[in-house]
Amino acid sequence: MNQHDIADNLERNYRAFTGLIISLNEEQFLFTKDNKWSAGQQGEHILRSVKAVNLGFTLPRFVLKISFGASNRPSKTFDALVERYKEKLAAGGKSSARYIPKAVAFHQRKNICEHIVRFNESICNKLNSYSEIQLDTYILPHPLLGKLTLREMLYFNIHHVKHHEMN
Repeated sequence: MNQHDIADNLERNYRAFTGLIISLNEEQFLFTKDNKWSAGQQGEHILRSVKAVNLGFTLPRFVLKISFGASNRPSKTFDALVERYKEKLAAGGKSSARYIPKAVAFHQRKNICEHIVRFNESICNKLNSYSEIQLDTYILPHPLLGKLTLREMLYFNIHHVKHHEMN
């Protein structure tokens, strides 16, 4: 996927997720079963995740390179990255502590969704300042997948929000 495709997918998936969350009534928003997160907690988790990626895209490029290095391999395809994520989850991989949400009250629903959309829009806007080559050069750490190129991190976000929409 090129930058335009990435931005389109991010926009579509995050709007679908927040649209679903906003459409829920209080009972649906708070419902949980079998130790799974409620829809509110799914939203809070996505907010924490997209906020962290936005921060990564806010850092100056020299800070990215000094802090995390540069990629020494080509970026994985979207499908290969999703497969790797699924393998990590199947092997028992879980969200790290900073991304595990506490209980979320129904009145927080709109605020969470507005922040998710705002951080995702910020990422999409910052994406335009990177070349296709830079997306495959600079890396960010992912708590479960390790070092990802910026392109791979964006692929992850495209998939991650859909993953939590379905759970």
